[in-house]
Amino acid sequence: MNIIYISKQKIINQKGEVFAYELLFKDAHNNTALFSDTLKETSQLIINSITSSKLEKLTNKETRAFINIDEKTLMKGILDVLDKDRFVLNLVEDIQLNEQVIAKIIQYRKRGFELSVNNFDSSAKMIKKFTRLFNYIDYIKMDIVLSDQENLKKVISKFKDGHIDFLALNIENRADINQYADLGCTLFQGYFIDKPELIEIIGSKEPAQFILLHLIKIIKDNESTEKLEFFIKKQPDLSYKLIQFFNRSKRFDVKIKSLTQVITLMGRDKLLRWLMVYLYSELSKNPASETILSLAIKRAESMEKEASPSLKDKAYLAGMFSMLSSIFETDIQTLLLHIEMDRDITSLLLEKKGIFASSLMRAEQAEKAYLKKIMLANFDKLDTTELVYTLEEGGIEIDKDKI
Repeated sequence: MNIIYISKQKIINQKGEVFAYELLFKDAHNNTALFSDTLKETSQLIINSITSSKLEKLTNKETRAFINIDEKTLMKGILDVLDKDRFVLNLVEDIQLNEQVIAKIIQYRKRGFELSVNNFDSSAKMIKKFTRLFNYIDYIKMDIVLSDQENLKKVISKFKDGHIDFLALNIENRADINQYADLGCTLFQGYFIDKPELIEIIGSKEPAQFILLHLIKIIKDNESTEKLEFFIKKQPDLSYKLIQFFNRSKRFDVKIKSLTQVITLMGRDKLLRWLMVYLYSELSKNPASETILSLAIKRAESMEKEASPSLKDKAYLAGMFSMLSSIFETDIQTLLLHIEMDRDITSLLLEKKGIFASSLMRAEQAEKAYLKKIMLANFDKLDTTELVYTLEEGGIEIDKDKI
């Protein structure tokens, strides 16, 4: 079962009202993990968790959430799926600031994200480190334990009449709140205010392939780009992979500002084809998925080539869909329950009838001829027992009297 643990702690304003929550990701041993620490294997789960209805209910629908961000997270593009009106990007104090990272931070700020600096100790070293970013920072979380009090006062005095709000971190008693409010802090966080609450978020049980099939339907139904973007944003790992693919594409030498931009520049036909490849290569656990993907693309291209100009896109899609049951090891009827396909494609997949039937048969015959050639060329290398197993599992009866 996919589980992520998130620690949430209140941040209050001077009136004692909840202004926001700080969210910290935890591993199974309750150790704090940065957003990027678990990104490699659980990016979908992590971001699904921060868009989870359970978490939204616990943090209130309109309350901000501070999430810790380091340079790795910034540069991966995974933050593009977040709601800029809900999440504050909390830059960790040891973030590695080079020219690329600084440019990325400024880019997110210009796109509407609020920025915060975490555990600011008021030292000359830290002030120097973040000097170039102060014009873009919305919140500074002042560590009142680590900060030299005179330095802390100077920092607040320098910026308190500007656009930066100061948050007093590690509040231990009522006197702390009063003291730092007098200095100019307007937000407060600490154990005296609220002890962190650990939330368990369970990953979505909805099969990813069905989500993708629904997305394909949205594209085929020519829904608005806004609806398409909204749906893709709800599938974080998909968004991440799509942006990765777009970044690697030599055809587009632009800086990504939004998923709408990606969708518009790619075009729906190219996006649709990319989704089909994603279905085969990313979501399948079939050990032969790469080979099946190559076969599916060849079949789709063959059918597309034979089709009339107005039917080429539909023919390609029909060819790709014709092998989905193989990749997901389920029958095509079950897959089609989750998406209403074009009648020409449906009749082909379910009955092998319709305008693409002859084209599909020719593609299958070509595939079988190639595989037969491979089999004959390598027949002496085949293990008899494995061959018997393969034939039996494929529903081909062997005449035992002839063995």
